[in-house]
Amino acid sequence: MQEAETPGPIPDGNWPEDISDLRTGFAGALNVYRMMAHHPALLRAWAPLRQHIVKDTALGPERSEVVILRTGVRLGSSYEWAHHVVRARAIGISDERIAAILRMPEGEDGLLARAVDAIIDEHRLPESLEQELAATIGREAVFDLIATVGFYSVLGTILMTYQVPLDREIADELEAHPLS
Repeated sequence: MQEAETPGPIPDGNWPEDISDLRTGFAGALNVYRMMAHHPALLRAWAPLRQHIVKDTALGPERSEVVILRTGVRLGSSYEWAHHVVRARAIGISDERIAAILRMPEGEDGLLARAVDAIIDEHRLPESLEQELAATIGREAVFDLIATVGFYSVLGTILMTYQVPLDREIADELEAHPLS
C-alpha cells in the first residue's frame, strides 16, 4: 500500500469550488486556512466561530493576543507564535510584554497565562482561578478565554500535524524585526 502524500496549503488554482466565496476572505489569506480547505465543510463551519473568537470576543484585542500567544507557546506551535507576535505588535503590545509570555508574566497577563496553563494541563479552570478571572475580566470573557484556547488548540494541532509553512509576509516581518 502506497502512503498518501502529506497535503499542503491549497493554492488558488486548486481551491474547492464549494467554498469559492471564502477564498478572497480570511480563508485565502493564511496558510492555516488554506490547509483546512482540504475539508471544505469544516472550513465553512469554522468561519462563524472564527468571527467570534478573532473579531467579536469579550476578551478584547490585547487580552485575546495574550491568550493566543500563551496557547501557542504551550502547544509548541511556532506558526501561531509567529503570527501573533506580529498581530500583537500591530495593536501596540511591546516586545518586552510579548517576551514575558514565554515565561510567566506578571499582573493581568500572568492571570491570563495561568488560565491558559490550567486549561491545557487540567482541562479546566479551578474554581478559585475562574472566580478571579470573572472578577477581573467578566464571566463572558472567561467563556471566550476557554473557547479561544480550544480554538487555537485545534488550529495548532492542524498546523503541527501537517507542518504548515509560515506565511511569507510573517516570516519576512519577523526576519526584519526579530523579537527583542
